[in-house]
Amino acid sequence: MGSPLKLGVIGLDTSHVVAFAELLNDPNHPYHIPGGSIQAAYPGTASPDFELSCARLQPFTEELTNKFDVNLLDSEEAVAECCDAILLESVDGRVHPEQFRKIVPYGKPVFIDKPFALTAQDAREMIALAERYQVPLMSCSSLRYSEALSEQLRRMGDEPIAGADCYGPMAIQPTQPGLFWYGIHMVEMLYRVLGTGCIRVLAETNNDYDLIVGTWADGRIGTIRGNRKGNSSFGALIHGESATYYANAASHPKPYYASMLEKVIHLLHTGEADIDIRETLEIVRFMECANESRKTGRSVELRPEL
Repeated sequence: MGSPLKLGVIGLDTSHVVAFAELLNDPNHPYHIPGGSIQAAYPGTASPDFELSCARLQPFTEELTNKFDVNLLDSEEAVAECCDAILLESVDGRVHPEQFRKIVPYGKPVFIDKPFALTAQDAREMIALAERYQVPLMSCSSLRYSEALSEQLRRMGDEPIAGADCYGPMAIQPTQPGLFWYGIHMVEMLYRVLGTGCIRVLAETNNDYDLIVGTWADGRIGTIRGNRKGNSSFGALIHGESATYYANAASHPKPYYASMLEKVIHLLHTGEADIDIRETLEIVRFMECANESRKTGRSVELRPEL
């Protein structure tokens, strides 16, 4: 991969930054990811209406600087100027478009943590900027790269996939509406299995559970069960042509973050993203449509508005 990269982080109000620093900066970690380390960061500003953002900004900033000797800078631009590549980690997806606009002119590869954006319109504008400045770009949830899910997909080989049912916890965070907070993890798992091509989404919801049904253009059906009560683990059933395969995301010792960061480091070194950014756009649109269906109870067409 060449020389290790000097990585910069923007937004320190999420536990992800500490988890990433442990994997990237500590060569003795059992799942250490070589190829780059976090050297600089801009903490960003806590979102006043998002309690988790406000409560976590200071402690995570202190941990990153005290434990990993990360240099704090005073702006997004300062991070972009001094680093080889950027991890945009602000927990509030509402601020991602503005932060990305500030750093994209520097031409550095960027990973944007979930959620990429909270509207398809914002996502389209961010993608257009990346294309204009020729910035390699990737965004995803770490659950997409759950080793249990990856192992089952490898086990299936070339067997055709007829559909999938993904499940996990789906707490609701008003500032990151509907699926954009925790539902995104199951959406990413579903798209890892089925790929792009969803044309229609229908949601059934109550206080405790959500059931989201997506119909693909080729007739395949994928579902998401979001739990706010009971089972809080992640998993998936993958329906092959000859059998159904079960992936329990908690069954493998390798952290989701480690599996994801391997793909991220490859992007930052080569400019080659493991996920086509148009798939990320469709994922945003899928969640947007699912949220609309949660409110109306009606099926929402996905494809025409991509």
